Amino acid sequence: MIKKILSISGRPGLFKLVNQGKNMLIVESLSTGKRTPVYSHDKIVSLGDIAIYTPESDVPLTDIFETISEKNEGKEVDYKNLTDEQIREMFAEYLPDYDRDRVYTNDMRKVFSWYNQLIAAGVTEFKEKEIKEDEAAEAAEAADEAETKK
Repeated sequence: MIKKILSISGRPGLFKLVNQGKNMLIVESLSTGKRTPVYSHDKIVSLGDIAIYTPESDVPLTDIFETISEKNEGKEVDYKNLTDEQIREMFAEYLPDYDRDRVYTNDMRKVFSWYNQLIAAGVTEFKEKEIKEDEAAEAAEAADEAETKK
């Protein structure tokens, strides 16, 4: 789901990918529901491709959204009237080992803003449901057994 949610430079809000045309994408605003074309010269980033720097590796944005959702019980984050230092403290609650040199306060505000926009649009599942290999193998075996019984 989150792979189809896009941030487009120069346009406010988040957009859902609806369709692809020749040399363009058709997107729908999460807030207004209005559909518009986006062309190849626009800077488009999928939220599923974004990660936050940590000293060891990068943490996908979906993991951070999951953590925020768990700690806030699925409610929006109130961050707008906080100082930069308070924003950093709040972000550290969700990702304690973020790289303090490469992650800026504006990045943190953007993460909170995107999270609030997703919650307002009714998006509560941030990660794709993954079927583990063992579960897939068990399901295949059960299907084979059911087929041989027929």
